[in-house]
Amino acid sequence: MGHLSIENPGRRSFLRAAPGAAAAGLALADAKLFALPAERPADSEEAWPGPAAKVQLFTAAEVEHDIQATEAKPGNVNLVDDKSLPFTIVLTTEKEKSAPEFEWHEHRDHIFQILDGWTVYEVGGTPKNGHFIAPGEWRGPDVEGATKLTLYKGDRLVIPRGTPHKRSTPESVTFTLISPEGVMKA
Repeated sequence: MGHLSIENPGRRSFLRAAPGAAAAGLALADAKLFALPAERPADSEEAWPGPAAKVQLFTAAEVEHDIQATEAKPGNVNLVDDKSLPFTIVLTTEKEKSAPEFEWHEHRDHIFQILDGWTVYEVGGTPKNGHFIAPGEWRGPDVEGATKLTLYKGDRLVIPRGTPHKRSTPESVTFTLISPEGVMKA
């Protein structure tokens, strides 16, 4: 069995340093994310976010159970749908289903992770004949200039807020959707 030879010493140094730098960055991010003060500092102009929400763990066994349940009876399982949190997480299985219209959201991003099967997304472009359905929510029958993407098991797709998108599943797909919400600051 051969060994990997890296000719570029700069790349070798980077590859050796990257895991440590990433761990340090995560440690700093964790400290900033989770080290909330007990109350808003008196000299702060910003609103204090309040105490952190309850931590939730979804074990592999629970996720597998939910996947089997949605594959047996296609549909959605809301894994996190706490209105006090700025995101939702949904597990979905669908079979032979196509969205009738494009949709786009003013206050929500979408992050899809394909767990099994495959599906086709049309994303981006300029909506034609769009109509308002709820605050910050729009639909439309057609989009000019959309890109068609086929997603397979293991693929992840990030759709930023305001981006038209539509899914068509000719066979079967199981995916998670993480949808961060909120109004973007200028």
